[in-house]
Order: sequence, then C-alpha cells, then structure tokens
Amino acid sequence: MRATTIHAPGDIRLSDVPDPVLSAPTDAIVRVVAGAICGSDLWPYRGQKAITPGATIGHECVGVVEETGEGVRDFRPGDFVIVPFVHCDNTCAHCRAGVQSACVNAASTRSGQGEYAVVTQADGSLVKTHGVPAADLLPSLLTLTDVMATGWHAAVSAGVRPGSTVVVVGDGAVGLCGVIAAARLGAEQVVALSRHEPRQQLARAFGATHVVADRGDGAIATVEEITDGIGADAVLECVGTIEALTTARRAARPGATVGYVGAGHGVELPVRPMFEKNVGLAGGMAPVRRYLPDLLDLVLDGAIDPGRVFDLTLPLDQVAEGYRAMHERRAIKVLLQP
Repeated sequence: MRATTIHAPGDIRLSDVPDPVLSAPTDAIVRVVAGAICGSDLWPYRGQKAITPGATIGHECVGVVEETGEGVRDFRPGDFVIVPFVHCDNTCAHCRAGVQSACVNAASTRSGQGEYAVVTQADGSLVKTHGVPAADLLPSLLTLTDVMATGWHAAVSAGVRPGSTVVVVGDGAVGLCGVIAAARLGAEQVVALSRHEPRQQLARAFGATHVVADRGDGAIATVEEITDGIGADAVLECVGTIEALTTARRAARPGATVGYVGAGHGVELPVRPMFEKNVGLAGGMAPVRRYLPDLLDLVLDGAIDPGRVFDLTLPLDQVAEGYRAMHERRAIKVLLQP
C-alpha cells in the first residue's frame, strides 16, 4: 500500500510499504477514507523529536472496515468507523475510570496518512456511524479522532463551567476546538490568544468572545483587563511549549486549573509560582474514546462543526506539501484523501 513515511527532518515521502496484516484476533484493518496531518506530527518534521527513518506517520483517520480478527464481535467489513488515535480495550480499570489513553492494552494508529491502518482492540476502540456519512460531514468526523476530543479534554480538565471566563492558549486546530468546547460547556467569556487573522476569524465563529493578539506580558495585561484584574476561571493550554504553559498559568486566577493537552517539549513545570497562586494543572493525552460517542452526536445533530479547522485538502500524493503548508502556517490543518 501507499503510506506517508518520514526519513529525516523535513523529509516526508509517499512510499510503498507492506500491506497491513492482522496480528491478533482483536485487530481490524481499516481502509482510510480521510486522514489528516496533526500539529504533533510537526515535532519530528521540525527535528524536535527523534524519528525512525522510513517509519510511517499519521494517527488521524476515518474509514471503512476491511477485515477483522476472529475475536472482533461488534464490527464487520463495510462498517464506516471513526478511529481514536489511541486504541484501547475500553474494559480495563483505567478505561473504566475514563482514562482510555492509559489503557493497559493501549496502542496507536501508525499509518493514518496512508491507504490502510491497523486498529488494535477494535471492539473497544472503534466507533461506527450509521451508514456511510455524507461527504460534507467527513471533516468534522475526522476531527473526532484527535483534535476535537483533545480540545474537549482540555476544557473538561480545566473545569470549564457555565458562566465562567476561559482563556485558550494556542490557535492551532486543538486550540480552536478548545474554543468550541469552552463555549459548548457554557463559558460566558472565551478569550482566544491568536495573532493570525484567519485563525482569529475561526475562533470568533467557534464562540470566542475576545481575541488577543499579544503575547507574553501584553497578553496577560489584556486578560487582566478583560477579567477586571481577577484572571481566568479556567485556562486551556494547547501548544506544549514552556512559553505557552507560562502564559497559561499566569492567566489563571488563584484557585483556577490549567487544562493542558499540548504534548510538552522542553517544558519544566513552574511549581513554585503555581503553588503560591493555588493554580492546578490537569489533563494530558486525551482519552478520545471516552468523549467520542457524545461528540459524534453533537456533530451529527449539527450542534458543532469542528471540521472547519481543515482549510486545506490535498490528495495523498501531495502530503509533503501539506506538511510544508502547516509548518509555514499557511494552513491550520490539512485533510488528506487517499
């Protein structure tokens, strides 16, 4: 099959790789109908994360079940499914506690930017739609594999409540989905930090009541002005850098929680300042399977439209251009069509 491979920083290729096979009775093979490039894929692309030359890349996809292992009970070939980027059995103690991303049988999608993907623990991981969805729903369904669920996890972890003031740090796809989540969970004020006009416009469309283009001290001063010097009731950190985390904890009012979902790189937790303000930190890798059923209903009901984060759609053979576009911030998020 054809799949995206990474060979060195900046070196993305569409390669011929072996077709996937079932290696366990709980596996399923999914034919990818739509895949995506994630902001976290840019870490190895930029040389900020170790890579295995020639490895496949891509963890976001939706598609059709092609084959199932003999132990798979709930899915059959022809089912259209959403694939959480972390696979889980959905029965272990951690899954039952709502932390499916820490499942004792966890695995992850590895060729979502390809023609086929293997899903381990298929019964626990996959969520099917009712028939093949309309083409205009595909982008929003694709966000449910990661970025929409991750933005939602940030909001839940931060304790967003009706009537609250929320600051969202990060204007990538996850941050923008965090705006959706904060608004949906009833926040009265949603402050999006963004310096890029297209992303600012989308943040407003998703429910942001304020957009702050400043960074650092300027951003904090504006948040304090908006909140009458109090600070935010909840903060969503959706980047994963020390600068973003510093801004997030400074924007939080005493007693608030920062919901962090940015995959941290070079981040050291500023324990003392957080201790002094009683600012909490909660979150981590999103347990996508926990949120998927409810988010699917919201998409199918038309209550949310997170697929708008995809502002560039490319055929799979132009995947290298998709990476360049996201790296250069010419695109928020890229949808790939095999």
